[in-house]
Amino acid sequence: MMGEAGTCVTIKRMDIIQVDHLTKRFRDVTAVNDVSFSLHEGEILGLLGPNGAGKTTTIQMLLGVLTPTAGAIRYFGRDLVKERQVILEQVNFSSTYTKLPWRLSVRENLTFISYLYQIKNRKKRIGELVKIFKIEKLIDQPMTELSAGQLTRVNLAKAFINYPKVLLLDEPTASLDPDVADYIRQFLLEERRKFKVSIIITSHNMAEVEEVCDRVIFINQGRLIADDTPEGLAKTIEISHVELLVKDGLKRLVEYCRSHDLGHRLAGRYITIDIKEHQIAAVLRQLADKGIYYDEISINKPSLEDYFLQMTKKNP
Repeated sequence: MMGEAGTCVTIKRMDIIQVDHLTKRFRDVTAVNDVSFSLHEGEILGLLGPNGAGKTTTIQMLLGVLTPTAGAIRYFGRDLVKERQVILEQVNFSSTYTKLPWRLSVRENLTFISYLYQIKNRKKRIGELVKIFKIEKLIDQPMTELSAGQLTRVNLAKAFINYPKVLLLDEPTASLDPDVADYIRQFLLEERRKFKVSIIITSHNMAEVEEVCDRVIFINQGRLIADDTPEGLAKTIEISHVELLVKDGLKRLVEYCRSHDLGHRLAGRYITIDIKEHQIAAVLRQLADKGIYYDEISINKPSLEDYFLQMTKKNP
């Protein structure tokens, strides 16, 4: 942006959350170890890592449910410990694994939860969320009768009830049908665009993270391993995946892969080979020289899932 007299002005997005040197120890176990990161206004941040990496403990500290052993958490420039009530009025959370009171109906749960926040017209807000998350037919059912996917939608409705400025979403599309999951992803992107909602998402669906997240932080064994865009993390992986529908010479191709130490997977006459990108052209020429022919080829460059798998193998 240009200021007066043609000077260039850099606009920096506000840090909605600032986490500094966060640590949580449970006796002899350090679940989160000196983790620092930020969440910008209107940003969707992916919090990734294998099971047991420290993601849930981090989220619980961000919600004020757990007290850090060391470090600090600030929302909107305010200390979470000192101003927890004011901060959490503007924050909400959703998890497929959160259990709402089972004997209450969906309507009763949402009504009860609405009284935890300063909401002007509770009935109107609940009605809006019921339509948004398509739970009209579930509204008077007890929670015990809901499927896993229906529970996910009710939990998401709960998370939006107070018009939050910050959302912490744990597996927000778990158990949802593909069309519903896509609807939820588009809804989150639209909420970010319209209202600059800042969101942290944990997910094991790497394609979903690539679609919605502006940035990703990767945690393993309680430590922050990486902080970059999904594309940036994927580019750190050298291996591409070449899939061939082999017309003639499948056995010879498998032998070639074994002799050249190339990872490969068979599915009928399809074979997927793991190759460094700069080696692909040379390998294909060698296959032709050996009389190995194929009818179809697709080349998939490294993805966030490849990064996830490699980092998990490095830090088991």
